[in-house]
Amino acid sequence: MNIKELLLQEIESSSDVLLAETLDFLRFLKTKPGTEEISLDLSTEKNDDTSNQKIKPEIQEATPIIRGSKAEDLLKFAGTWQGDDFEECLQLVYETRSSAEF
Repeated sequence: MNIKELLLQEIESSSDVLLAETLDFLRFLKTKPGTEEISLDLSTEKNDDTSNQKIKPEIQEATPIIRGSKAEDLLKFAGTWQGDDFEECLQLVYETRSSAEF
């Protein structure tokens, strides 16, 4: 079974919420440089020890998370939304958020 067939099989049995997250992640991956070079071993057969080894994608260093920042630090980003999908993203937030308990 090739990767598209496996994906289609999983898509058929997934919820719309999970599919929305998956679509978002796929779009992110398509914009990430170097993504096309990743190859995966999708074989499910166990012939020998070497066929079971999967090629791991190279992990790139992430930008560190700045701790101790304040909400005031975020004000420089206020009103800087880039793109035409703001309403769609906002709707997704409303649909997937949960109640907070304090």
